[in-house]
Amino acid sequence: MKTLHLDIEYDFSFALFGVVASCRDYKMAWSLNRLLGLNLTRQRDLCYETTDRQKMYISHFEHNDTHSTVRLFRNKALGTLTAKKPFMLPDVKEYDYILQISGALQHYLHPQELLRRLQSLPLIQYTKQFDPLTLKYKEHLLF
Repeated sequence: MKTLHLDIEYDFSFALFGVVASCRDYKMAWSLNRLLGLNLTRQRDLCYETTDRQKMYISHFEHNDTHSTVRLFRNKALGTLTAKKPFMLPDVKEYDYILQISGALQHYLHPQELLRRLQSLPLIQYTKQFDPLTLKYKEHLLF
């Protein structure tokens, strides 16, 4: 009997930024709303099952309009986990938040301009842009 393999190519055509900030997630969302004219609203927590069968919950905020989507994720899992890697993206665990921008807004805002604007917020210590294709756990960003 023949074995069929399903090859799926995922779309990673979005801009991805890491943010270091020691503030609460709702305050970060509110600040980004004011800075970028967004309407980030809290969504149901994402649930991932780790390799050792623990559930990991990640808080996130989302803004949707007709041409673009912006998501703000807290990189560290909610609550206390005994997991070795309680992060949404363990390869960039030094970042507190992950900002994902797709659609028209991604092309409208030049990455260097967005980095400059993010750095202007007093609650942000550091920001950096990532190439999603270089991340080991990039599938965690697909919905």
